[in-house]
Amino acid sequence: MSDVWGDGEVVDSPPTLERAVTGADPLVLVCALAHITRDRSWLTRYPVDHFDHGWRFGAPTADERADLDGRAVETLAWVSEHGLDTAPLDDDLLFEIMRFCAGESVSRDYVPLARDECNFDGGDARRPAWSITPDAATLERFPVGIIGAGFGGLCAAIRLQQLGIPYTIYEKNDAVGGTWYENSFPDLRVDVPNHFYSYSFVPNPDWTSFFAERDELRRYIDTIVEEYGLAVNIRLGTEVLAATYDEARGAWRLRLRTTGADGTLVDGDAEVRALISAVGMLNRPSVPDLEGLDDFGGRWFHSTHWDHDLDLHGRRVGVVGTGASSMQIVPAVAPAVEHLTIFQRGRHWALPNPRYHRKVGAEEGWLFRNVPFYGAWYRFLLMWTVADRNAAAFTRDPEWEATHPLSISPANDKRRALMTTYIESELEGYPELVAKAVPDYPAMGKRILQDNGWYRTLRRDNVELTEAPIRRVTPAGVLTADGREHPLDVLVLATGFHPNKFLWPMEIRGRERTLHEVWGEDPRAYLGITMPGFPNLFCLYGPNTNPLVGSVIFMLECQVDYVVQCLMAMVEADLVSMECRADVHDEYNERVDAAHEGLVWRHPKVHSYYNNKEGRVTTNSPWRLVDYWRMTKHPDLADFEVRAKEHV
Repeated sequence: MSDVWGDGEVVDSPPTLERAVTGADPLVLVCALAHITRDRSWLTRYPVDHFDHGWRFGAPTADERADLDGRAVETLAWVSEHGLDTAPLDDDLLFEIMRFCAGESVSRDYVPLARDECNFDGGDARRPAWSITPDAATLERFPVGIIGAGFGGLCAAIRLQQLGIPYTIYEKNDAVGGTWYENSFPDLRVDVPNHFYSYSFVPNPDWTSFFAERDELRRYIDTIVEEYGLAVNIRLGTEVLAATYDEARGAWRLRLRTTGADGTLVDGDAEVRALISAVGMLNRPSVPDLEGLDDFGGRWFHSTHWDHDLDLHGRRVGVVGTGASSMQIVPAVAPAVEHLTIFQRGRHWALPNPRYHRKVGAEEGWLFRNVPFYGAWYRFLLMWTVADRNAAAFTRDPEWEATHPLSISPANDKRRALMTTYIESELEGYPELVAKAVPDYPAMGKRILQDNGWYRTLRRDNVELTEAPIRRVTPAGVLTADGREHPLDVLVLATGFHPNKFLWPMEIRGRERTLHEVWGEDPRAYLGITMPGFPNLFCLYGPNTNPLVGSVIFMLECQVDYVVQCLMAMVEADLVSMECRADVHDEYNERVDAAHEGLVWRHPKVHSYYNNKEGRVTTNSPWRLVDYWRMTKHPDLADFEVRAKEHV
């Protein structure tokens, strides 16, 4: 037998297929087989609760697994020889497989979402298309500017390119990648599984890890730029300093600054009909105002500017912060340094994750590349397991009789108990560390972290965790409020970003005011995308669009779909401008705030970058993925004030 599955490897002998099947996730394999064969009996042959649903426990018995593997080999060999039925599954069968995959009740609302996100029907389910393609001259009169060449900006560029709409990406750095270019600290990797943290229309069957490291993510991004031919429209080293809306022309005038090859700065300008901000919210590092920092006699830097020329071996190192960056940095550098002092500013909940450093095995990699729908069903499993099924854990239950002062609902309390037990087990025999590590606010109240070996690192003889506030930095180290001076050679500021300063430090001037005059410390946008007073301006990853739980890339694709359809409507109707109505904007944000009142982030014990100084949640979305997908699926032009050409 010899055949080719898609663009994958040649199946040159049955043993190749047999070896691959033995490395399959049994749940995903059954879903793929049910899909391939359209045979519902696969869903009843093996008990669903035996399967390993992502991070759940359980496995088929040895006899069940042997039976599954044998049937899988026979079925896949037959399909390889006779061909695959490529007609889309009907909704009923797709829904049945989805429920089997989830192992619990799933709303039927997820069927169209899954078709979009997992491409069960093949091709690119979200690719935009004109009803009547405009002529070239019409398209050329509608140039679009995109600020930022990270995941959001590149996604927008791909969609505009598919429509023939001219665009330019302005990227302040000298390479693409956004946050995955700017950050390069040790052991930097995703904390959302990368088979989900990737474009739905560019699935990557060749990931080498389940949680990819930074360099592999950059290779994924670089490959996309090359395959779609985006580089010709990207202006690297070009920062947008300001954008001003020209009412008369219905266009945005950009003030640019380009860094030349010799380091010289050259100012310039450009004009675009529509402007898409894809700068994100985690792109400007937050450097704390520590007294004496400039007098420190050693080396100091923010984690976003990691000094790779500096050898940490034998050095006394201090790390300020215990958030996501620190949780990756600390276990990576601790074995090399003489002594590591961690200055804790806030405690964080962290989940155990045995897959965090796991490599994709050769057998399972073969399945991702070669078995139809295996990768698609794995993506669905991740989408459900790491995202919407967890929504209840963030939600307050007013009827819940709490068994713990920090408990807000049964689902939330289950997470609290699980993580508390895990922390205590990892720090067994170190009660003083347990007291410092277990948070004093409800579970899920801040970004949930993946344990990267953090707790075991805290047990090392050369590691110290202090909660004493920093009083000042001295030439020799750091003086804390308890009167101790911690001698240091290197100080790393793992202190995060300015998430509430959306689009900062650019000056965005709309019809009457600048965006930051309008926002102040309280950024708001309709769907997180568009604002009254700023026609033809669209934001990606704007206010209140950090997902409740799940993948940022999912949110970006939803937003790009919405924005591109708005731009298509402008081109088709020859509109000069479209601007979100103030009443629509305000009513939406009232719903956002009302929804957040029922979530953990408004608990009085929770204080994080999610909230502004008044406590309003400005970064996070209160919606499930399926809710936001539905909201952004098709723009309603009645939500906008539009100005046609004849009214100019």
